[in-house]
Amino acid sequence: MRITALALLASLLLAPPAPAADKAPAAPPPLKVALFSGSAEYKSNDTLAALQKLLESTYHCTCTLNIVDDKGTQLTGSESLDTADVAVFFTRRVSLAPDQLDRVRKFVASGRGVVGIRTASHGFQTWLGFDPEVLGGSYNNHYGKDEPADVKLNGAAKDHPVLAGIKPFTTDAKLYKNPHLAPDTTVLLRATNASGNTEPVAWVRNPDPPRHGRVFYTSLGAPSDFDNPTFQRLLLNAVAWTSGKSVGRKE
Repeated sequence: MRITALALLASLLLAPPAPAADKAPAAPPPLKVALFSGSAEYKSNDTLAALQKLLESTYHCTCTLNIVDDKGTQLTGSESLDTADVAVFFTRRVSLAPDQLDRVRKFVASGRGVVGIRTASHGFQTWLGFDPEVLGGSYNNHYGKDEPADVKLNGAAKDHPVLAGIKPFTTDAKLYKNPHLAPDTTVLLRATNASGNTEPVAWVRNPDPPRHGRVFYTSLGAPSDFDNPTFQRLLLNAVAWTSGKSVGRKE
């Protein structure tokens, strides 16, 4: 009996330690989004404030909303670009000094995400090339009046992540003319207004070889668009996709 007890004690002492319980993986840091509002005609201060709340209530992210003067000379809060994962631009003809413009160019060149909304196509008067070079558009004014337009998905891109949960909807703002998109864009949405004019109204770029990071642009963005849950979902998807990260959703 004594030998058996000693043998049992020895086996316990020599047995390998039980494996430690697997630790839960650390949660990724919250996504950082810098929003720049400077399009008074479209009430971007209000609509981007609403977008900020939507982003922060949907994703694990922190947003900085920077208010810029329409046709102003300063990109208020430009320092937030230094740490942002995604920049959302909704500005109009802002004339930036070289040092601030360099900050925007540096952000774009870093490969981080860019989201442009409506007047972002002419958001920087001192960098009109932002539209063709970064957004991939060719803004050429707009049709003459506000009228309803039917927005439909481009069937060839229906499986793109930015279109997840998106169905056809209606906008009531005048359509922007974009006759020649960059060859590496993927059109997501087109709209046809009551006068029969059809234009691309949302697209993405993911250049190969990369010249910059992921880009999303929509020429929509009237206040009534932001009231539409489908348009809200489109922008949520766009921010997540352009980040290039796995973005955690809040329960």
